[in-house]
Amino acid sequence: QAQLVESGGGLVQAGGSLRLSCAASGLTFWRYAMGWFRQAPGKEFEFVARISGSLSITNYVDSVKGRFTISRDNAKRTVYLQMNSLNPEDTAVYYCAAAISQYSISQSGYDYWGQGTQVTVSS
Repeated sequence: QAQLVESGGGLVQAGGSLRLSCAASGLTFWRYAMGWFRQAPGKEFEFVARISGSLSITNYVDSVKGRFTISRDNAKRTVYLQMNSLNPEDTAVYYCAAAISQYSISQSGYDYWGQGTQVTVSS
């Protein structure tokens, strides 16, 4: 059974940085595109970033371009989200997800999900 476990969330001041990690098990990691999504209180579920399997091609939502970087280590079966220049609008629960489809940025395109990790940015 595939399992994704996020870590690295927490409380940070505006302008600060956090690095989220997502460790995968129970799936052939390199074959899966990995994505990060988030949901803030009272807001819709939102795509943040994705990275394809073997070629590590990346995509980002416009609001995080230049501030967030998604990366993966296939040997460690882990995907990362480096978040810099955080602002209060980034406050949300962040979810890691895995998709056998390499090009999806929609929630429905992902096959497995983590439990989420809270990121809170204070002003």
